Parts: sequence; C-alpha cells; structure tokens
Amino acid sequence: MTQTSENSSVRWGIIYVPMAGVRNRHRRWQQIRELLDQKQVQYDYLQSENYGSVERLARMLVNNGYKQIVVVGGDRAVNEALNGIMTSSVENLEDVSLAIIANGVGNDFADFWGLGVDEYKKAIDCIIKGNRRKIDVGYVSFMNGEEMVKRYFLMAVNIGLGARAIEISDFCKQFWGKANPTYIVSMIRLFTRRNQYKMHFKVNETVVNEKIMTLCVGNSRGYGMTPSAVPYNGWLDVSVIYRPKFWQMVHGLRMLLKGRLLNHEQVRPFRTKKFVLYDSQNASICVDGKKLDYNLPMEINLMPEYLNFIVP
Repeated sequence: MTQTSENSSVRWGIIYVPMAGVRNRHRRWQQIRELLDQKQVQYDYLQSENYGSVERLARMLVNNGYKQIVVVGGDRAVNEALNGIMTSSVENLEDVSLAIIANGVGNDFADFWGLGVDEYKKAIDCIIKGNRRKIDVGYVSFMNGEEMVKRYFLMAVNIGLGARAIEISDFCKQFWGKANPTYIVSMIRLFTRRNQYKMHFKVNETVVNEKIMTLCVGNSRGYGMTPSAVPYNGWLDVSVIYRPKFWQMVHGLRMLLKGRLLNHEQVRPFRTKKFVLYDSQNASICVDGKKLDYNLPMEINLMPEYLNFIVP
C-alpha cells in the first residue's frame, strides 16, 4: 500500500485481485498503474492474497475514510468488496461509491455496464468522470443458531444445477482455464444428468413445492438466467427452470446465450420484492458465484437504490 494521505476521502482505494490461471499475474496492474500515474490519479493500492481477503480489505478502506472503492477483479471479487462495504462500521454509505475495473475469469456485472475485461482504459476514464448511479443491493438472510446471517449480492442467487455449474466452472478456470478437459467433461456430465431438487418456496403469493432443476433470483442478468433483470428498478427477477428433455436442454443453452431464456417452455418467470426458500433438498446455492453455506428457511430481499456505483 502506498503512503496514505491525511484526506483519504479524495483518494481511490484500489483493491487489486490478480487474475487466476495466467503466468504474469502482475502485468495487468503494471498497465493500470502506468495509466493512473499518467492521468495523475491519487490512489492507495492493496493487493488481495485471496478472494476472502477482499472483503476484509474493502471494509478496512471504508472504515478508514475512503469514499471511492475500486475493485480490479471479477464478479466474486466485486461481491466480496460489496460485502466489505456493507458490513463496515460506517452507518451512512451515502458518500461511498463502488467502481470496477474488470480483471477476472467471470465479469458478468462489469459486462452489463459495457466494461469488458479488455477495456481498463475506458473503466478508468469512467471512474475519473465520476458518474454515479444508485443501484439496488440484494441480500440473502437466514438464522445460524441465534445469529442472523446476511450475504449481499449485486447479480444473482443461483440454486440447483446452475449453482453447481458455477462451482465447477469457477474451480476449473482458476487453476486450468476453460479449455481444460476436466472442466469440459464435468460440465457435460452435469448437464447430461440434469439433476432435479425438490424445492419448496414462496414468490409473491405463489407457493411452489415441486421438483426443480435450477432456479435463479436475479438483481441483474444472473449469468443469463434472468436476462430482463436490471439492478436499478427495485425488483428481483426469478427464473424457475424445470427438467427439460435433452434436446430441450440444448435448445435452452442456445437461448441462454442469446438472452432469450425466458421464452423457453420449461422456464417459469416471476418478478418480486421478496423470495422465501423453505426447502431445497440440499441443493448447491451460489451468491454472485460464491458457494453459500446456509440454513433454511432463507429469505432473499432487495434494498432499492442503496449503493453508489460508478457507471459509464
């Protein structure tokens, strides 16, 4: 970390998360640093040791008066930073802003705003301009003994096969990249089996107690599972996907890639303010791509226009 200014509120607090699976993990930061220095940006820099440290670092920056938290990383790093901000000791986050310079194996939230992994120059210019927009923050809550546990998210909560696919993808891409045979074989086996889970949940006034293949509660696109969701309209989108036949599965994957998943005959969409999960038959649950250890019942809610986000 560089020497901290007495007025940390005017400096960027940057958390750099090196991209996994690349040889020169610091080359990216060298390019970003050169551009920041060239544009005379005032900043302090921290490098994460692992995903888990990002939350701690973001919390530390906010607690020490930094108002501009910049994450150089992917979706999981952004989620960790979000949770660090939300669990800081600062009661009023009105002056705190979150910004992204995409640098991970998954950058769905950055892509939503047109900030791809190769567009770090555009992202930096965007942060310098400082266009802020209030965005919605979702959260998962459940009891762990006598303690209420909350996990915040910007993109989506995936339950079932979708969550399991994210787990496998994230693990393999961290160590070997997408082209690794283990990743390919695992994904083929997963989608061939199309496991179902007996799920019991309530969305709006509708109670569902059926076998579901996968389910997504999205504040944003949710890796394509909730393609109509936007993180600024005060609503959560829910996609309930039943077990399709194999040919329907292949067709569904094509529709997923084209952003037309909601038109699939095995998909049941909802839009809600609150989602309650009573039973999931021990299905995997991922929050913004991170596996969640959870107890049931679980509620998924939304805090409308809660956090400042730097947008193009």
